[in-house]
Amino acid sequence: MRVLLYSIFCFCFCFISLSALAQEDPFPYGKVTYRELGINSYEKDTSASAVVLNEFGEAFIDNSNDHNLIFRYHVKIKILKKSGLNLGDVNIDLYKDDGRYEKLNSVKASSWNIENGSMKETKLLSKDVFTSNHNKYWDVRNFAIPNVKVGSIIEYEYTIESPFFVSNFRPWEFQSDIPKMQSEYWATIPANYRYNIALKGFLKLVKSESEVLKDYFTPGGGRKADCVRYKWSMEDVPAFKEEDYMTARRNFLSAIRFELEEIQYFDGRRDKITKEWKDAEQELRHHTNFGIQIKRGKEIVDAHIESLIINETNALVKAEKIYDFIRGWYRWNEFTGKYSDLGIKKAFDQKVGNVGDINLSLIAALKYAGLSVEPMILATRDKGLPVELYPVLTDFNYVVAKLNIGDKIYLLDATDDFVPFGVLPERCLNGNGRVLGEKDSYWYKIEATERAKQLTILNLKLDSLGVIRGTIQTTSVGYKAAEKRRKIYGLDGEEQYRKALTASWHKVQINDLKLINLENFSKPLVENIAMEMEALDVNATTHHLFNPFIVERWAHNPFKSSERLYPVDFGAPLDETIILTLEYPASLELIDPPEQIALMLPNKGGRFIYQVQQIGNRVIVNNSLLINKPVFSSDEYHYLKELFNRVVSAHATDLIFRKRN
Repeated sequence: MRVLLYSIFCFCFCFISLSALAQEDPFPYGKVTYRELGINSYEKDTSASAVVLNEFGEAFIDNSNDHNLIFRYHVKIKILKKSGLNLGDVNIDLYKDDGRYEKLNSVKASSWNIENGSMKETKLLSKDVFTSNHNKYWDVRNFAIPNVKVGSIIEYEYTIESPFFVSNFRPWEFQSDIPKMQSEYWATIPANYRYNIALKGFLKLVKSESEVLKDYFTPGGGRKADCVRYKWSMEDVPAFKEEDYMTARRNFLSAIRFELEEIQYFDGRRDKITKEWKDAEQELRHHTNFGIQIKRGKEIVDAHIESLIINETNALVKAEKIYDFIRGWYRWNEFTGKYSDLGIKKAFDQKVGNVGDINLSLIAALKYAGLSVEPMILATRDKGLPVELYPVLTDFNYVVAKLNIGDKIYLLDATDDFVPFGVLPERCLNGNGRVLGEKDSYWYKIEATERAKQLTILNLKLDSLGVIRGTIQTTSVGYKAAEKRRKIYGLDGEEQYRKALTASWHKVQINDLKLINLENFSKPLVENIAMEMEALDVNATTHHLFNPFIVERWAHNPFKSSERLYPVDFGAPLDETIILTLEYPASLELIDPPEQIALMLPNKGGRFIYQVQQIGNRVIVNNSLLINKPVFSSDEYHYLKELFNRVVSAHATDLIFRKRN
């Protein structure tokens, strides 16, 4: 992925009025044409439900005493299909914190249609703009543009006034869920504020301009100050289409993002906001809800841990006992976070907490027991990859324990009830984590220590009435076992799970279900099933069709795009094997069995093997899909897509039987 970094820094104080920076839009409001209303489809993406005809944004500092950040937004959209009508419902998020809040000003919106051969504008009324309280940090202003229909053009503009410009200069996303013909953003930044400015994504700018506005402002006292104005634009921006097996969209979306690095004051003082890692380390070590909590292990677990590890000399066994205790003691409240929310003492007493509460308790307990353990902060897959060039602590939303025993390393997370010791939940399998070592911090690559592995063995017999009876044994290991256990417990037990399987398996009746190792998370989960199904129409006079993939089938290729610019990320390696043995009556014969498939991915990335054998009146189907590595580059995408095309094709192929002459 292309990431371009810019940096701005001048030496004049510019914390003053900047309203003069507001300039005319590249396109004026309300200038809708009959040609635009006559557009019926977008030739560069005929599947698009709508297309942005033009989009403009500008951010600058206002001229009030508050010196707030002003963000102006203006967009014109053509509605092409019914599925695009929801774009007329606009929601605008407004941040609030510590008594300060963002304000929405100057909302204007219209729809444009052809009615009786003439162009008609329908305007939004100010009374139809509503506010809702989303949570303690966000309000939402929303409005529905009136008279929106297929063929309409909708246009709206608004201004947001924000007191949070220093740490949150307004980012800009060139891509969205619909294509854009034109998207442009201007940012005018006080020259004494040094930002790291990153262009992320894979698309190229058609405009990238900057200029220093020399002596552009008078902050007072007869002094003048400079500012820097940037202008960026893209044309023919494709819609961002999410596919399976990708991490957070913000990793790949073409966008401009800002990170404040340093402020220089008029008296020569510098306030370094983006610290070096040594500074971030000290912040974490002395943070009340991080490093200080780790030192409090004795306050919460002394008696409990002592009874667990008394006379235990094996470090690994000691660690496993502590891990099992902490995981069993807490209930995760589903909130992430690298910091403790309640404080580990209060969380321990209440037996509930966020990720920080639970895993900092785990680290504290392991330290109390004399084990070598270090906290590691990371970003979950839905958060996005953290910046690695410099520390941005807000990029991290999770903490786990890195346990060192001899030459072995174990990453531990006590929030997930269904993964075994030394296995991180799939949500954590995302790039690199930053370990806070005893002396220094360092990056550590996060890799799956288990596969998503499943072996299904079907032993079936077809009788003369066309009914199949037999057994199905499924053995799930690693992430597949965790997925199955999570589903079973979520359905409130085995009986509800049996009913759910029966509902999902077409024509299969489950007569008996036994689960082995359901509560022993360190062992494979085994499902033994006795089943029957009506498979063949014995009254058919010609051919009988039977699909052997009655319980597990890839019905669709998860990779649909002709091109993919971003990596395919499975999280963990995939290993699926299905072996079916079907005994059928001597009155039938198998004709034209499918050809064998043996397809390998380059660089030992994986393989797919499919084979049908006939031995007497038995047919044996072997199906093996192996994805050896979790991440594939965009250059490898076509190989991966073709492999899954072959998998889907094989799984859709019926076995053909006919009556013997």
